[in-house]
Amino acid sequence: MSKLSGRDVDVMIGSYRVNIEEFSLSIEDGTATTKTRGVPDGYIEGDVSASGEIKLNTGQFQIIVKAAKSAGSFRDLPTFDIVCNAESTDEKLNLEAFGCKLSLTDLVNASQGNERLMHTISFEVTDREFININGVPYLRAEEIERLN
Repeated sequence: MSKLSGRDVDVMIGSYRVNIEEFSLSIEDGTATTKTRGVPDGYIEGDVSASGEIKLNTGQFQIIVKAAKSAGSFRDLPTFDIVCNAESTDEKLNLEAFGCKLSLTDLVNASQGNERLMHTISFEVTDREFININGVPYLRAEEIERLN
């Protein structure tokens, strides 16, 4: 049985396919327990946010540099949808993060060893569609349909 590993992950940033060294996507859900007289008695749904990081070698980083050059600057880069697919013979995972705003976090990470130069791009999810996991939205439809 073949299980998923980091080698099975393909990432698309908008229409750009990049080969990643590392990829992370985290959701923060501010849902909290309510209490009466110190005893749990339900919950309140809170704010949600999502962010992540992509670590690339210099060759792959050049793809983002070219996109920034076309946009005019790194800060002028439009938001991108980021799609992460991973598939083995036994498992499959598809993550979609919508309206991701990129920012450079670790412009270069160089060491005196036999390792490649690495570059880290952080991103924040900014679109109301938020996150889909294997095609299933994280947010309920009624949560986003009230937004104008």
